[in-house]
Amino acid sequence: MKQITFFLDFISPYAYLAFKALPQALEGLSYGVRYQPVFLGALLKAKQQMGPAEIPMKREWVYRQSQWLAQAQGVRLDLPAAHPFNPLGLLRLAVASDPQGKPNRFVCETLFRHVWEGGQDAADAQRLQALTAELDPARDPSSDEVRDQLKAHTDDAIAQGVFGVPSYAVDDKVFWGLDALPMLRDYLLGGPWFAGADWDAAAKVPVGMARSASGPRSA
Repeated sequence: MKQITFFLDFISPYAYLAFKALPQALEGLSYGVRYQPVFLGALLKAKQQMGPAEIPMKREWVYRQSQWLAQAQGVRLDLPAAHPFNPLGLLRLAVASDPQGKPNRFVCETLFRHVWEGGQDAADAQRLQALTAELDPARDPSSDEVRDQLKAHTDDAIAQGVFGVPSYAVDDKVFWGLDALPMLRDYLLGGPWFAGADWDAAAKVPVGMARSASGPRSA
């Protein structure tokens, strides 16, 4: 049985949709899933990237596309009152719910619904307090232990080559995005493409041009 690590941040609508789609996408396969909360902001900083919601026109597209994808999947998705927001309170609550910092599916679903159902303020302090009481974590989400564990989860993701969410790590491979679920399924089924040279060859393509702050330049 293959073990999948699902890297997620509750701020991402695509992580929410992938979380909802995963059971059906991998139906009939033998696998286990560990859910690993990571701070997307730190992933982006480590890779010197801007988040989709930090680019005005892309931000609007993300909201349109995620709502369309949700209705196509038959999933409820209400945009929160403000987005992006600070997800650290939710991430720490998820980590605090498990001794190893790997929340179960029920906890993750509860946190995703907090953000993506009802159109409310996902970072509201009173709502977070009520959610904490509902989940009743074994550890204090504001403790140094939990904070350090979330950082360790994020650092571990970066070390594995994760650059965004949702991502799924299995064996030595990382798959990124909601639209990577069919590719993940094919790998778990032993698809012959993965035994060829193309996976590794992708990392060896020379860079023909790189952009600087002043514009494009030759590499």
